[in-house]
Amino acid sequence: MPRLKIIDPTTDTGAGADLLNGPLKEKQINIFKGLAAHPPVLEAFLGWATGSKGGALSPIEGEVVQLVTAEKNQCTYCASAHTKVATGSGLSEEEVINIRRRQSDDAKIQSLINFTAEAVDTAGNVSDETLQAFMDAGYSTEAAIEVVAGISVMTFTSFYNHINDTEVDFPAIPEL
Repeated sequence: MPRLKIIDPTTDTGAGADLLNGPLKEKQINIFKGLAAHPPVLEAFLGWATGSKGGALSPIEGEVVQLVTAEKNQCTYCASAHTKVATGSGLSEEEVINIRRRQSDDAKIQSLINFTAEAVDTAGNVSDETLQAFMDAGYSTEAAIEVVAGISVMTFTSFYNHINDTEVDFPAIPEL
């Protein structure tokens, strides 16, 4: 049960309900219902989350960042949401579980996992070797920046979900 106020788009009025019944009409998920209690933050978050996907990472690669970070942050809500997005983007359930375990059979994805994992484990203090392996795998400076942006998006949502105890409204995922 949520510990903070949530906006019910069917009964509440105001800017938060307007966001849920307008641009988020097709995405009335529990995290957005909660964040709608502070419409300027929800709008800023949506802008940052969208803008952080600048195209240097593919949609699947972006989901790798989200899954690794959600797992590190122990956010069941985020891991569940991004499992659904990742499988909808073309990853198998087995691949998603492996990514959450920081493993991939694909060498390029493994370098992305390693880079993301080290970044979240060390507050961004990635070693020269890990950064070089990431770049050698074919990633760019822009991709490195998108990883950091993706981590920041996931950190915000994970922390919010922990504080709020956001009810998971996605299919259950296996514990690792």
